[in-house]
Amino acid sequence: MNFLAHIYLSDENDLLTIGNFIGDFVKGNSYKEFPEEVQKGIHLHRAIDSFTDSHEIVSISKQRLWDKYRHYAGVITDIYYDHFLASKWEHFHEVKLEQYTQDFYGLMDRQRENLPDKVNYVMHHMKRDNWLYSYRNIEGIGKVLDGMSRRTKFDSKMDESIHDLKNDYALYEKDFDSFFPELQQHCKDFIHS
Repeated sequence: MNFLAHIYLSDENDLLTIGNFIGDFVKGNSYKEFPEEVQKGIHLHRAIDSFTDSHEIVSISKQRLWDKYRHYAGVITDIYYDHFLASKWEHFHEVKLEQYTQDFYGLMDRQRENLPDKVNYVMHHMKRDNWLYSYRNIEGIGKVLDGMSRRTKFDSKMDESIHDLKNDYALYEKDFDSFFPELQQHCKDFIHS
């Protein structure tokens, strides 16, 4: 899953949310430098990634993309799924997506001094271009994929994957609708264990 899902799946707990969000930026045992609840969020992030990467429905989504995008297929699938979460947001949360994303940016601004430099760098761009809110429509996802394509070391062609989403939109949406409730339950179980 991508940024929006990680934030959403953090059970409205600020420290858990921070840890879940920064999970990709914290390698190995360096998570131990953070407060206990942030550590739990980092572990939640890893649990989400592990569950997602090994799930048969997600594998079906990635398989559609594999021939053209290879190991970028998983990243693209994560972004597609964040699009469906954003576009169906009112089914998942009572706070409007625009306000929800602004609340998250505010949380991260207040924690700036406690975050790794790479997180602050990403947050600057995320907030400036309002990535999380832009996920709700195809144009926003297209910009995200284009930006990611420009930042990859190799010719990932991720910018072209917006056409794959448009062409097989109903299939990816069905995959998301089947998968996401299972992920939600997995996260609830993890958080309350």
